[in-house]
Amino acid sequence: MHYHLAIDIGASGGRHILGWLEDGCIRTREVYRFENGAGMKDGHLCWNIDGLFHHVVEGLKACRKDGCLPETVGIDTWAVDFALLDKDDHRLGDVVAYRDERTNGMDALLEQRLPFSRHYGLTGIAKQPFNTVYQLMAVFREHPEYKEQAQDFLLVPEYLNYLLTGKKLHEWTNVSTTALADAAAHTWSPEVLAAAELPEQIFRTPIALPGTLLGGLLPEVREQVGFDVTVVLPATHDTGSAYMSVPAKDDHSAFLSSGTWSLLGTELTTPCTSDASCLAGFTNEGGWAYTTRYLKNIMGMWMLQCLRHEEGDRYSYAEMAAMAAESTYEAYVDAADNRFLAPGSMKREVLAALEEQGAPKPETLGDLYRAVTLGLAACYRDSIAEMAKLVGHSFTAVNIVGGGSQNVTLNQLTAQLTGLPVLAGPTEGTALGNLAAQMIAAGELPSLEAFRKLLPDSFPIQVYEP
Repeated sequence: MHYHLAIDIGASGGRHILGWLEDGCIRTREVYRFENGAGMKDGHLCWNIDGLFHHVVEGLKACRKDGCLPETVGIDTWAVDFALLDKDDHRLGDVVAYRDERTNGMDALLEQRLPFSRHYGLTGIAKQPFNTVYQLMAVFREHPEYKEQAQDFLLVPEYLNYLLTGKKLHEWTNVSTTALADAAAHTWSPEVLAAAELPEQIFRTPIALPGTLLGGLLPEVREQVGFDVTVVLPATHDTGSAYMSVPAKDDHSAFLSSGTWSLLGTELTTPCTSDASCLAGFTNEGGWAYTTRYLKNIMGMWMLQCLRHEEGDRYSYAEMAAMAAESTYEAYVDAADNRFLAPGSMKREVLAALEEQGAPKPETLGDLYRAVTLGLAACYRDSIAEMAKLVGHSFTAVNIVGGGSQNVTLNQLTAQLTGLPVLAGPTEGTALGNLAAQMIAAGELPSLEAFRKLLPDSFPIQVYEP
């Protein structure tokens, strides 16, 4: 049996998923799981990147204990966050989380030198306060000494790969999210780098496509885990991997990667960087083999996660979905509003948003959960309608992958509001897309299309009719 290991790390947790081909199906098994989260350090919201690498190694050890040694391993994480490195490849400062407020005002500063319409035309990336370009501008303003000290930067999965292998390589699907890359040329944009006044020397590491072999483990890591394994670049941006696992039946399917974020879009062969696309807030991110993930960022399960935590985690997500289904509350919030990005209290923010629009106050938690769940479904409906106008064709179905695909209430509301069938699953979409890149790189599958054809027979996919 040829085993492959997907290390899928999200904002709230990570998992190591073994995958292999057996009897014409894709099989998987979770071997390790851990929690993740950002915390305040020296005035900034930071990731414990050393702790994450510890879990990467511990999960590899778990494979050895499990008796299933993978031949390849790939890491995917969220996008935009990074580590700065000095001339000795030591990290400068902490890895700050994208929800930190340090980027406030950076967009306006950049637009003094580069109008956003031009910026979008080059990169295809919608404006978000956490975009890497704004983060880099912020860190160099706070630490001007870094402009000379920094000799490289690596996005989070790239940095974890470096700690595993000692080799540095950027990966296109993640690079494309930074708002620093030319969407058509597939490289850094000199015009954006100059406008943002970023040091040229940190952009010298090559950019590779998913499926690239990085190499074996460093000797010290190999000694810790007890075996060697070939590190492969998957689509290191988790949404890039998730989109690879969508078992779409045709080219007119809407894709939804549903997790902490809801990333709703479709696959295009070329970027769509029109003025209308810019105004609508759609973004163009790199996909497998230089395809484009054309999508919109919506707050997603993050809102329900926060509400759950504010109630002491006393209800499961399934129970929250059931409570929302039982409610008859009709008002909802705009789940694409950045006011929900990092509020002090999600509950207070949702209640304030409802009050501002003149909606009645929710009487129960079920009402509150429905206001958010219905808001998500309404955002999906509106985004699909917008997208249809921008790409020039209607959509035939909504394919949902990721943990959010288990929310039966949201799935049914999405089907009802969009008027489209919703196909929910696979649940572990990101890990599966990660495994797809490894299996193709290993020569076990000829193409992404071949991988996608195996999905319906390998994993349960629930259909919700309008």
